[in-house]
Amino acid sequence: MIIIAGYSHAENVEERDAAVAAFAPMVERARRQDGCIDMAITADSVDPTRSNIIEIWRDEQAWKAWRKVAKGPRPRAQRSHVSLYRSDEVEKLT
Repeated sequence: MIIIAGYSHAENVEERDAAVAAFAPMVERARRQDGCIDMAITADSVDPTRSNIIEIWRDEQAWKAWRKVAKGPRPRAQRSHVSLYRSDEVEKLT
């Protein structure tokens, strides 16, 4: 399983909301992609300039296939922090 988690900061709430909206079509495409467990780019509930990013992929092969076709928008540069995690074991907790 591949997990990508991070955040970015815009200059103001309007820029943040515009970036989140600009990525919505890409998120919709990702969720239909084979191997996508979940993907979201959302406005933060506490910080008005922060957006949160999460991607969860079945495996590295599915993630790499997506990266080849993702083609997201190119918003103006923002401060970002993104981490990539890999797990060979997945345990579903109830």
